[in-house]
Amino acid sequence: MSLLVVGLSHRSAPVSVLERAALTADAQAKLLQDTLAAEPAAEAAVLATCNRIELYADVDKFHAGVAELSTLLAQHAGVGLEELTPFLYVHYEDRAVHHLYSVACGLDSMVVGEGQILGQIKDALARSQELHTAGRLLNDLFQSALRVGKRAHSETGIDRAGQSLVSFGLEQLAGSSEPGTSVDDWAKGKRALVIGAGSMSSLAAATLARAGVAEIAVANRTRERADRLVEILTQPGGTGVAARALPIGEATDELPRADIVVSCTGATGLVLPAQAIEEATASRAARPLALLDLAMPRDIDGAAHALEHVHLVDIESLAAASADAPMAADVERVQHLVAQEVDAFGAAQRAAHITPTVVALRTMAADVVAAETARLHGRLPGLGEREFAEITQTVRRVVDKLLHAPTVRVKQLASEPGGAGYADALRTLFDLDPQTVAAVSRADASSTDDPNRGRS
Repeated sequence: MSLLVVGLSHRSAPVSVLERAALTADAQAKLLQDTLAAEPAAEAAVLATCNRIELYADVDKFHAGVAELSTLLAQHAGVGLEELTPFLYVHYEDRAVHHLYSVACGLDSMVVGEGQILGQIKDALARSQELHTAGRLLNDLFQSALRVGKRAHSETGIDRAGQSLVSFGLEQLAGSSEPGTSVDDWAKGKRALVIGAGSMSSLAAATLARAGVAEIAVANRTRERADRLVEILTQPGGTGVAARALPIGEATDELPRADIVVSCTGATGLVLPAQAIEEATASRAARPLALLDLAMPRDIDGAAHALEHVHLVDIESLAAASADAPMAADVERVQHLVAQEVDAFGAAQRAAHITPTVVALRTMAADVVAAETARLHGRLPGLGEREFAEITQTVRRVVDKLLHAPTVRVKQLASEPGGAGYADALRTLFDLDPQTVAAVSRADASSTDDPNRGRS
């Protein structure tokens, strides 16, 4: 295993850099394809969220891999390599596994314990599978990360250590608008505008509906998705909130009516400029306007912070507000879980590394048995079929028994740290054909090419 991750996040880079480095879906696809075309990388996956951009790859050379992945990340992010480099972090092999597991468990999130990252990891895996850039290593890694993240949320209290970014943002907004007020009390009866219809915006709309807002307007670039979200919000047996869809171009026209605005789109430019917000507030008779910007790059002009009667909470202010220490005991339990799972993943990968060699050894032994029994049959043409079958079976049992203990033991030894050399020792001792071992590896790896593999 030569797993490498190069990336930047809210922990390593300022919001201004993260905004500029944000990758569109098309840019992510191109980055994956170009990474596979680069010599050091055999597999690739991109994890891009509102506050992190990470490129995972299986590389054959560490230094060349770091240089290549950093260059590709800078090129596709549209930020100069020299400018981006100070904010990049690099994790290799077990440290890379540890990093992704920590991310999946919410330990590396802006708000510790938030669970939305699991959906984003699942999306990253699906994208790599669809583009055929994820092979055995990254399929196994991302699948195991999803499992570890689910374990952390089901077996520990990490969910209590922090809230989802949406809930946390609304709490901050309620507190800044009406200090000491709960989200439910603050939002009840208000009119909301939700810009975007993706997972984050949908969660915000559902949260506001449960909090008791009187009306929700959903503005989205694709009208069908806005209509679908409105349908979900107004379905029988739901919250009973009044909801309607509108084109994203009409979002600014909706500002004079709205009390709460939540925006999270994939737009590369501002959706709500400060001038439009100022013009909208001029007709509101000092009625406050609460803005929550969960997008990266930002949807709402940061200059709105300075506008009168406007309360803006964005990714940058959320980062500053989430410095409170979460429940230490729950975090410690998750950290212990992550450490155990990293060890297990490493052992499984090392054991899997020797499997093709063991298979090749047993294949060679079977070929030897077949050749020798065929030679015996030729030398003893009068031997009956029953006797010949018994002799053949006896020889096979002898070979199997001789190989059983060493092959089982070598798998055990290979799963331990530093066990990679046992495969080389087997190949040398038994003079195994490297091409045969490689053929077994390729055949085994081809089973990971199914894009539907592991989806649940």
